[in-house]
Amino acid sequence: MRALKALPSLVIFASLFTLAQDSGAAPPTETNQAPAKVYVYRYKQFVGGALSPSVYCDEVQLARMDNGRYFTASIAPGKHTFRSNDKQSGMEWDLKPGQEYFLRVEIASGFMKGHGRLVVVPREQASYELKSDKLKPLDAGKVADKTRVSVEEAHLAEPAPAAALAPVAAQPAAAGQPAPKLVPASATQSSVTGVTVKDADGVVGTSSVAGEQTSLGDAARRNRKPPQPTR
Repeated sequence: MRALKALPSLVIFASLFTLAQDSGAAPPTETNQAPAKVYVYRYKQFVGGALSPSVYCDEVQLARMDNGRYFTASIAPGKHTFRSNDKQSGMEWDLKPGQEYFLRVEIASGFMKGHGRLVVVPREQASYELKSDKLKPLDAGKVADKTRVSVEEAHLAEPAPAAALAPVAAQPAAAGQPAPKLVPASATQSSVTGVTVKDADGVVGTSSVAGEQTSLGDAARRNRKPPQPTR
């Protein structure tokens, strides 16, 4: 009987313990991150102009790249592989949320026909090459993955400006001390003190000249003693 009476108390205690654990659980992590943008383009060239090599992301075809065209792919952040028809050439990327990446399709010569090959391009170079009036957006009929590929006109995001260096503030003078004076270099005075000099006649003396720019020759002339009269 005592065991049956204690059973409701155990159930209530277990419920309160579970509720306390749920209230202290960490909030769910945010999974909706901004996708990375991958710009893929191809020079307009005569050699291999009739070829339309495919571009793959994680072995899924994104589009077939025509001569002188480009497209933009929105890819979820994380590690991905990219390649074209040449399976020996490709890259693995760890894409960051909201970042921009650039690939250029080139035609590599083959035994029977050319193959597409992807080349990673720095942003500084790609932003210049994508402005060419010979490049146009890819035709929608060449797109295979319509959920991730866009053929709209490319608009590159402006890179964040570098932080300007703040000017160094002058240190204030200590309490009771006069502010230091800035003296031009041309007005800087020099001092020659206690220099032993010797003139052309062999006269030796010590000069102590301050307050002006003085050479050793001037010091020697000032310390030259007049000859003693003969008796």
